[in-house]
Amino acid sequence: MPEHQYIEYKQIWQDDILKSIAAFANSQGGIIYIGKDDKGKITGLSNFQRLLEDLPNKIRDVLGIMVEVNLKEELGKYYIEIMIDSYSVPISCKGHYYVRSGSTKQELKGNILLEFLLKKAGKSWDDIVEPRASVDDIDFNTVNRFFRRGVKCGRMPEDLGLSSNDFLEKLRVIEKGSIKRAGLVLFGKDPGKFFPGMVVKIGRFSSSHDDLRFQEIVEGNLMHMLEEVASVLNLKFFTRTVSFEGLQRIEKGEYPVAALREMLLNSLVHREYSGGAVQIRMYDHSFSIWNEGTLPIGLSIDSLKRRHPSRPRNPLIADICFKGGYIDAWGRGTLSIFSSCLEAGLPEPEIQQQDGGVMVTLFKSSPIKVQLDRTDLNYRQHETLIHLKEKGIISSGEYANKFGVADRTARRDLAKMCAIGLIEKIGENKSLKYRLIVR
Repeated sequence: MPEHQYIEYKQIWQDDILKSIAAFANSQGGIIYIGKDDKGKITGLSNFQRLLEDLPNKIRDVLGIMVEVNLKEELGKYYIEIMIDSYSVPISCKGHYYVRSGSTKQELKGNILLEFLLKKAGKSWDDIVEPRASVDDIDFNTVNRFFRRGVKCGRMPEDLGLSSNDFLEKLRVIEKGSIKRAGLVLFGKDPGKFFPGMVVKIGRFSSSHDDLRFQEIVEGNLMHMLEEVASVLNLKFFTRTVSFEGLQRIEKGEYPVAALREMLLNSLVHREYSGGAVQIRMYDHSFSIWNEGTLPIGLSIDSLKRRHPSRPRNPLIADICFKGGYIDAWGRGTLSIFSSCLEAGLPEPEIQQQDGGVMVTLFKSSPIKVQLDRTDLNYRQHETLIHLKEKGIISSGEYANKFGVADRTARRDLAKMCAIGLIEKIGENKSLKYRLIVR
């Protein structure tokens, strides 16, 4: 059995394995086998008796937890089994914190570590009281509009019989008269005073990252931004107006409404509010949204392409947005992005973790006619044009693997296609890829 989320193999004991034990304890638990190779084949241990005696004490003294250490024998070879339970409190290894992600351990730092510690304490960033704020910082006109929307979508009873303050307590954004961060993000008069990143920057570019034609900035609370950003996009950026209320309608020649809506909601609701501004970039042939904050622990890019559990970064904000009819609670948003683009005949969207955040990019379909009779292209380049028309993008590494050539050959072929105006670069450094130029 290969290594996976719950199993790890080591041929010999090294104290660095303590980090892996902490990672399992901070995740869903797991088993570490000492005396097996990476594929799970038994290599055996000569010092198994000493390990059997020393490991429980070493793990207890360094990590502060108890594990089950068992001696196993198979085909005359001995190995050690370490069974680790999941712990509800954070477990550190010499002052550092680790979690298990797939078959690897990851060290937590910065805001990700803060989120982890809050979660272990039964809290989240948005559930913390903001000591600098008071009820006077809440815009009750926004609260009333939110209530009417919740009633309209059927997720709130029409008559709660509550005062505005009581209603906010019902939403759990007020605690003993104090305002939580979620209340300021959702309904604050000037949330930027507390969280400077409460901004959305929208830029219109040509096909180049440095060719900014014009830009707009939207500031305010989340309820305002959810409406205003859509309005600004319709008024100044999209060539055809779209309704963000509808989820099913697909407009020919435009990006799917469902994909645009889910991208916007995800970037505003599931972002890291203590970070930088949300950035929306519109190019001639693509549309992208970047927001601060990596994916929640346990979710990967591949997870977003299939059915996956909902793990909101800001559960209180997400719950209130659900009550207001903005989002669902089933983790279907990214599936809607992929399925709506497929239905519209567009290339597969791209989701990547980049620069401490998540970027989602939609690509327009390319009407380019593949000219297979061109004499200035080799076979690989002809095939790449067909690939790009069907798939949308390719990297130099994918090109090299596809045709079995060296990386420098792949880069040279792609550079020539760029030079004659058939394809263009998107991204940079490790995220650099190529796509067709729409004519």
